[in-house]
Amino acid sequence: MTMSSSVRSEQAQALRRAAVRATLAPSVHNTQPWRFVISRGVLEIHADWTRKLQVLDPSGRQLLISCGCALFNARVALAAAGYDAIVDRSPDPTETGAVALVSLPDQPVEWLPLRRLDAVIELRQSNRRRFADEPVPPDIVQSLVAAATAEDAQLIQITRPEHRLATARLSQEADQEENANPAYRAELRAWTSADQSRRDGVPAIAVPHADAGSGDDIPIRDFDTHGLGWLPTKTQSSLNQCLLLLGTLQDKPAVWLRAGEALERVLLEATLRGYVASLFTQVIEVPRTRQLLRRELAVAMNPHVLLRVGRAPKTPASRRRRLPDVLSET
Repeated sequence: MTMSSSVRSEQAQALRRAAVRATLAPSVHNTQPWRFVISRGVLEIHADWTRKLQVLDPSGRQLLISCGCALFNARVALAAAGYDAIVDRSPDPTETGAVALVSLPDQPVEWLPLRRLDAVIELRQSNRRRFADEPVPPDIVQSLVAAATAEDAQLIQITRPEHRLATARLSQEADQEENANPAYRAELRAWTSADQSRRDGVPAIAVPHADAGSGDDIPIRDFDTHGLGWLPTKTQSSLNQCLLLLGTLQDKPAVWLRAGEALERVLLEATLRGYVASLFTQVIEVPRTRQLLRRELAVAMNPHVLLRVGRAPKTPASRRRRLPDVLSET
């Protein structure tokens, strides 16, 4: 049976909305390293390698995790439109071409589980404020673990005192090692700004003011490279807060994309339940501390992101690039 013009129009609108929702995904340093193409009923998601952080992310791990977050947002948006997206992921997303192709079945369905996350895509924000001194209930943690599992990833809560201490110590070492590199600091300055008209990078309005009084056990990355951070200095990122480690059994580019999908699912599930998260990747970015973290925590998985989850006041949102700059339709 030939698809009617009205159905094609509905599907085209659904794909376009999916691309728009994908642009709201988190990305390393808010680099937004993606491009989208809608052609012949398919949404193509491309990695923009010109936006790779050459010093922090030479392998492209964080870039592909960012693209995975965008892909998951697209899947959620299509679920909200009643479409169980058909996703064809590239076996090697570092090669030329799309990292994923998203197409639609002929007919929508009444309800899909992912659709409930669509309403919180705009509410999800990385939060670098001080978190409330209250535990995250076990049932909430289990729901986040299940979210990661559904995307072929693993999420573990770091609970043992010696594991928390090791995580804090290695995070501090990684943060210090990175900050000792002038090229790293220069790259960080390039992606931070007090210019409120800028549409990428980390804005000063969303970062704590840099000072010696942060009180952090697990250091929040110092994005206040120009000394103009708007948020309070005292962030108290404590090793006693809810710490979760996201990882995968394999460690290759195709899996990093899936890790991004898992990360965004975890973040949206947390947002849906009224929680916020801070993301820490310094300990992952330094090869030495990444391997030591695996050994100290005695985990088989390859870690990709350390998360702090809790409750905190809303933080200003980072801006997004103009749609014509990231989306083309043919």
